[in-house]
Amino acid sequence: MSTYELIGSRGCGSAIVEMALELANVPYTVTDLPYLKPGPGRDRLLRLNVTGQVPTLVLPGGEVMTESAAMIMHLNDVAPAAGLAPPADSPERARFWHLLMRLIGAVYPTFTYADDPPKWTTAGEPAELLRTRVHGRRAELWQELDRHVGAPHVLGRRFSALDLYVAVMIRWRPGPQWFKSCCPALYAAAQQAAGQPDVGQVLARHFDPPLE
Repeated sequence: MSTYELIGSRGCGSAIVEMALELANVPYTVTDLPYLKPGPGRDRLLRLNVTGQVPTLVLPGGEVMTESAAMIMHLNDVAPAAGLAPPADSPERARFWHLLMRLIGAVYPTFTYADDPPKWTTAGEPAELLRTRVHGRRAELWQELDRHVGAPHVLGRRFSALDLYVAVMIRWRPGPQWFKSCCPALYAAAQQAAGQPDVGQVLARHFDPPLE
């Protein structure tokens, strides 16, 4: 195998890694599949990634990676000129790690629990209560993060993979208009990232319409 294979689904977090692959300028292919739908595609995905989640990245040597942050840092090692993460000796490096871990460790799991509450609690009123509380907690987390966002990028003058995460995640619930009103710094950073051709073309493949 001479290329990366990204296994993902339209509109999901795999868009983040797809943009990173574009920026890293490495050869890759995308295998799109409805990752929750039973069938040969999901069967293969489960063989590669026991969680059955996307993104799943197959490296040129055949090794499988299953966490987006790990994929981002791997691609940063492969193509540091892409600027996915600040250099280890830069003052922004600690802040990059802090915000990345907040995104994937605190915000990302809210979608796991709020998207399908009956999977985690009793259907009916308990499930709706869980959904409501998780949505509320997510809003709090986003607003807290918004206070740490610079301009024009999340880290300020330095573009990074944080901008890729934000460009995708503000298109998820509660949606772009909520971010425009309640988290203007995150919204502005997402717009700035979408203006980059390599980023914008991937976003256009995954989401319609673009941000206003």
